[in-house]
Amino acid sequence: MYKFRILHPNAMTRLRLQPVMHGMAGLLFLFNVIGAYKLENPNWPIVVLFVIMGLASIAFPFMMRRIRKFGEANSILRMLQAFTLMSGCLYFLSHLQPIVGTTLFLAGLGLAYIGYAEYRILQPAFVRIDENGITLPTLFSTRHVRWNEMNNVVLRNDLLTLDFRNNKLLQLEVLDDISPSQAADMNSFFSQHTS
Repeated sequence: MYKFRILHPNAMTRLRLQPVMHGMAGLLFLFNVIGAYKLENPNWPIVVLFVIMGLASIAFPFMMRRIRKFGEANSILRMLQAFTLMSGCLYFLSHLQPIVGTTLFLAGLGLAYIGYAEYRILQPAFVRIDENGITLPTLFSTRHVRWNEMNNVVLRNDLLTLDFRNNKLLQLEVLDDISPSQAADMNSFFSQHTS
């Protein structure tokens, strides 16, 4: 059985969208500022909270490269965004604004899901290869692919290439250091099971 660490298959797409999602959350908070202070009796602490969260969310993508523990900082900001949206939901519902409250509730759920997905993607992901097939990481669990579903599997230059019989191709970046002799052993094992 072989087991090695890879870059999660969805990581690059999610990481490219991350600044956009933080910016959109920031804009949502700033739009909520308008709704919060236009009420008859505005709650100024809520207005200030929305302004702070909006500016922090917009500024976070520009500070991402300077943060050493990026995954932890991102998870904390996502939790704060979701919590603030849920709090804003309660605030607007208590002021008889059900459409805004429901929208904030749904946005809070969406940001909580995005935060969980980003947390899972930034965790170490492993591929397991044995006599029964290949086990790949997914967002919530794992996916097992049997050998009879594969045309070819090759490990070369820190890239694991999976060629499926249904004409799909998946390339995964290997993060562990695998020596050329180990890679040759793995490739021979793969060719025995795919032919």
